[in-house]
Amino acid sequence: MPRIYIVRHGRASASWAEAADPGLDDQGRAEAEEAARTLAALPPMPILSSPLARARETAAPLERLWETHARIEPGVAEVPSPDIPLDTRGVWLRALMTGRWSEADAMRRAWRDSVVATLVRQPRPCAIFSHFVAINVAVGAAEGDDRATLFSPANGSITILETDGRTLTLIEKGREAETVVR
Repeated sequence: MPRIYIVRHGRASASWAEAADPGLDDQGRAEAEEAARTLAALPPMPILSSPLARARETAAPLERLWETHARIEPGVAEVPSPDIPLDTRGVWLRALMTGRWSEADAMRRAWRDSVVATLVRQPRPCAIFSHFVAINVAVGAAEGDDRATLFSPANGSITILETDGRTLTLIEKGREAETVVR
C-alpha cells in the first residue's frame, strides 16, 4: 500500500484575515527546512503541493534536496472560502473547525470529498504539502470520524497515511501544537 507523507505548511507570514495567499515567515522557512531534512532520509518520491504559496514554499527545500519539482495538486488545497470576506474569514474558519462535515454546506462537503479522493488515488508513495483542515480531513477519513478537527498538526509536521486505492489508514499523526486562527 502506498504511504502518503502529508506535511502541514510552515508558519505563514500573515493570518487568514490578513491575506488570501501569504507565503512563509522566517520561522515557517525553518520549519520547511526541518521537514525536508526529515523526508530526505526516505527514498525520493513524487512531491505534490497545494497551489497556495505557503505550501509551495514549504515544499521547496525538499524539491532542492531531491532535485525535482512538486506537482501542483488543487485536491490538497485549503478549504475554500471564496464567498467569505477577508476580514471575517477567521470567525468563519473557527466555526467550521468546531463543527462536523455533515453539517457543512455543499461546497465544503464536496471539497472534503475531493481531498479524500485525491489521497486515495495516489498509486505510489508520495510527499504532499498541504494545510491544517485538509490534514484533518485525511485523518477523519482514515478514522471514520466526521468532526472537522481531530487534532492540531503543527506547522511543518508530517502525518503518515497509507491507501489501498479505496480507503486511508492512519499510520502516525504529525506532532501537534496549538493553532490559533486569527
